[in-house]
Amino acid sequence: MGNTTTAPTAPLKVALVTANGNDATAGTEVTGGSYARKTLTVAAASSGATSNSADLSWTGMPACTVVGVEIWDSAGTPIRFWYGAVGTSRTVAAGDELRIAAGTLTLALA
Repeated sequence: MGNTTTAPTAPLKVALVTANGNDATAGTEVTGGSYARKTLTVAAASSGATSNSADLSWTGMPACTVVGVEIWDSAGTPIRFWYGAVGTSRTVAAGDELRIAAGTLTLALA
């Protein structure tokens, strides 16, 4: 097809969003408080799917409602490799912690 292969620059990072993006546009990432993207580690893939192998924890969150997550690489100009809505939006108050338990962030090919 004439396209070059794109490999992510490790480590992959998980971003939380307050408005989901689409194939062409990234979502609106959380800002403020102590929020920062978290490093993603994944379990071995099985049947075209994998999940986070360790808890992802954000402390000192700003007041917001998280509606989705995005997976970015760590390149100088990061590339978004995956995005999706969460099953249930999560509203947090300023200073709260938001945690995604190990095994609950599932990445799958449809």
